[in-house]
This record gives sequence, C-alpha cells and structure tokens, in this order.
Amino acid sequence: MLAVKPLSAFNILDQYFFPVATTLTLHPQQTLNLQTEASLVTVIRQGTFKIERTHPEILIAISPSPMIIGLPGMFHAFGEPYQLTALTQCEVYQLKCEQCRALLNQHQLWQDAFHWVSWLFKVQQIRDGELIGKNSYSQIRATLQAMSAWDESLRERVGVMNHIQQRTHISRSVIAEVLAALRAGKYIEMNKGKLVSVNRLPLEY
Repeated sequence: MLAVKPLSAFNILDQYFFPVATTLTLHPQQTLNLQTEASLVTVIRQGTFKIERTHPEILIAISPSPMIIGLPGMFHAFGEPYQLTALTQCEVYQLKCEQCRALLNQHQLWQDAFHWVSWLFKVQQIRDGELIGKNSYSQIRATLQAMSAWDESLRERVGVMNHIQQRTHISRSVIAEVLAALRAGKYIEMNKGKLVSVNRLPLEY
C-alpha cells in the first residue's frame, strides 16, 4: 500500500519557503549533491528525479515532484552523502535550515512540517518492509509492484533491469531469470526493457 503524499502540507510550506530560497533548474541527467551536513533544505517543485546514496551506492527512490528533503537537518546533521539526479527538467530550490526553522516558528508551520516528515518516515518504513530480510524474488516482486503504480511516461524512461538492480543490489543474472519467468507466465508485460503492465504476481517463485 502506498502512502499518500500530503500535498496540502507541501503547498503551505512551499508558500513560505519559496520567496526566500535560492532557485535552480536541473536538466535531465544533471545532478545535485545533497550534503546533509551543509544544513540545507531542498525542495523539488516540478519534475521527476531519483535520489541515491553514494557511499555505498544504492537507489533510494524515484519520484515525481513535489518533494521536500532535509527537514530533519534542522536538528540532526547526518553525514551520509546523497545525490539527486533529474530524470526530467526539475525546478528546485534550497534554503538554509536556520531560515527554515525561523519560518516555521514565525508562521506556526510545525504541524505541516511534521505531517511531511511523518509521510517520509512512512515511505521509508514501507520500503524497508519490502527489502530488508526478504528473499530475492520478494524484493523483485515488490519493486515491480511499485513501478506499476508509476505514470506511464515514467515507466517508459526507466529500464526494469537497471532499476531493480540499483534498488536491491540483486545480481543481474537472478533478476533476468525472474523477469523471463514472469514474462513467460504472462504476469508482466515488457517492451524494449521497459515495464508496460503488471498482472497479479505470484507470492512465491
């Protein structure tokens, strides 16, 4: 089950964050290093992007806008390096955590900020439940189900094999074997390496 993004909370926070922020445009495949120790809050207003942890390298998420990253940095600096890569043209802005905290205090926005952070926690909880302690097939199955919820335009841009491998670190040979079996059983439909549709996937392989 997917956690529903709290757009009302985003819109309220964006209303106050955007006027004081530094804006930039990322073109497809351009990257932005999210050094959390720099105490910056990053907001993606438009576009589709992916977030990766660079050491060790692992795909965290592929997501459409909007997104707010870094709110916990107002209180706790985390040293793990992350990288944001634009998959389509993205409108992004950043502001310092000190500015963010002052705005939350001034305009009584803590409830909206907590709503957003709680949603991110729920998304991470769902992801952990899909991947941690699961066998290879269960991880592949969960990833295919997540991809099936994407817009068609996003599925047309992301290769199934690469996405599963980057998200799970399962060997490409195992992924290829499972995908071939699922295609043969008519459980999934693919075209040129991209996911077209997912039918009811078997619980076990």
